Amino acid sequence: LSAVRLGHTYGRFYTNISGVGRLGKNMLKTDIIHYLDQCELSLDDVKIDYNKGFYPMGALLKFPSVESFETAVRQTIQGRMYRLERVSPDEWEHKISLNGKAVLLQGVPRNAQVDDIERFLCGTNYEPPPFENFIRAGVPEPVRMVLVKFGSRTDATNAFIAKNKGFCLNNPVTVRVIQ
Repeated sequence: LSAVRLGHTYGRFYTNISGVGRLGKNMLKTDIIHYLDQCELSLDDVKIDYNKGFYPMGALLKFPSVESFETAVRQTIQGRMYRLERVSPDEWEHKISLNGKAVLLQGVPRNAQVDDIERFLCGTNYEPPPFENFIRAGVPEPVRMVLVKFGSRTDATNAFIAKNKGFCLNNPVTVRVIQ
């Protein structure tokens, strides 16, 4: 309610490609801020909206004013690559943001135990288990994914640099920073 009094306006930003309706999986918060360069957005004003498989579906944006939102709408219409629609403050409030303090391990062997994952992460400053595990449909077989949280963005980025394309139980593992 206080955000409404301050004049904040909220929006959902996503691609304009028909049938897709999501962001590219490598799009960063800074990419959105630079694209909407006339709107005075900061990293804290952007929350990436992921689906259950951690594909970015869009970004929730908090604009400092209605005028800033309208400027963003004009920029997206001119660029024709993205769409921006207004959303309620509740949508913003209920969306949890990992703020670049987590990485997604993709391709972890299904038989890997917690100690195998910890061994893979050796040398990084990850938060202790439990890790979030889930299976995503894949070809030719499902892919196990593990979400690992870190204390800071720097620690998560360092883990990405050090561990991306590494091996866990002889399986290649891709690491992606989750914003």
